[in-house]
Amino acid sequence: MRNLLFILITIFIMAANILHAQPSAYENDVRTIDALIKASYEVVSGEKGATRQWERDHYLHHPKAVYSFFDKEQKKQVTMTLAEFHQATDEMVFYTAFYESEVNREVRVFGNIAQVWSTYETRLEKGGRVERRGINSIQLVFENNRWYIISWTFCGESEQQRIPITFDRN
Repeated sequence: MRNLLFILITIFIMAANILHAQPSAYENDVRTIDALIKASYEVVSGEKGATRQWERDHYLHHPKAVYSFFDKEQKKQVTMTLAEFHQATDEMVFYTAFYESEVNREVRVFGNIAQVWSTYETRLEKGGRVERRGINSIQLVFENNRWYIISWTFCGESEQQRIPITFDRN
């Protein structure tokens, strides 16, 4: 009986390790900071009404990740969960195409944390003219042998607040 119990426990542990060790389809997205930032722009971009890659986006983010931006109408900083960000994005892209791309990046890394300043441009049709620009402040953590987005704060450019030359194109 003890041998049978030992064998069953061993099989259970081995099966759990095999299931846990199976690679994700998105594991290459989180191996480097460059891959993570590239993937994060890809998941939000697409045609009007097209479903975004939210499963992939969940994989890029830490379970406790937050999004934040300054709401000009409410005149205050708004913070939301990843799920709330996805819902707001789904509502927006139902009516319009949305293509966001990075034009400049500055990265600082210390230990298991990284700060990414990512200047972006937004187009409302593929290959169209630039409609908006701004800067994303993205905080990353390195945990479980991979990078996660833990926080994403963005600020759009305006007539009163232009993107500094230090954050513009290389």
